[in-house]
Amino acid sequence: MSDGPGLAGRTALVTGASSGIGRAAAIRLVNDGARVWGLARSSEALGELSKDYGVSPIVADLVDDTAVWLALDELSDTLDGAPDIVVNSAGVFGVEPCATESIKAFDSHLQVNLRAPFLVIRALLPSMLARGSGLHEVLVEETRGTGVRATLVEPAATDTALWDSLDPDTNDGLPNRTDMLAAEDVANVIAFAATRPDGVVLPVLQVERN
Repeated sequence: MSDGPGLAGRTALVTGASSGIGRAAAIRLVNDGARVWGLARSSEALGELSKDYGVSPIVADLVDDTAVWLALDELSDTLDGAPDIVVNSAGVFGVEPCATESIKAFDSHLQVNLRAPFLVIRALLPSMLARGSGLHEVLVEETRGTGVRATLVEPAATDTALWDSLDPDTNDGLPNRTDMLAAEDVANVIAFAATRPDGVVLPVLQVERN
């Protein structure tokens, strides 16, 4: 692991930065010396992150294409290109079986977990490829040999607010919160991937609790 400032002079965008893994990742990257922009819907949470850690807030809903494009265009103008590091950590999930899951919930999962990351990638990847450096969670094969590194971080159950409505400690079919990873554990792995030497690619990092 890096002991910061391993990312001094680097820039980073973290989606889902208002809570959970995204918030922890933004804080860790700041502590490692990066200049970080956090994107999320909650202006209040982003304001606290900005005040406490210096993360620059970008208030936008990832399911709102226009808002995301405008926000990323503004960020690209500010940086004269894409950030060095992009962490797609916004997400939703549920544990309903297919027989009872609603179409609305299914659509929400597709929008936030699949379509939104693609939107971010599509907006920033051309500039990253032109520059020949950067980090993302997907597109390992497409970016191989370009200088753009892509890492998919796959954490096991992680103790974040996504579990609140499910109350896992009262459900024998779900892991107890005490057995879950902490958001900071996953953030440390993200920082590890971001601080590898040039030319070292980590396509997939699976994170579990021992």
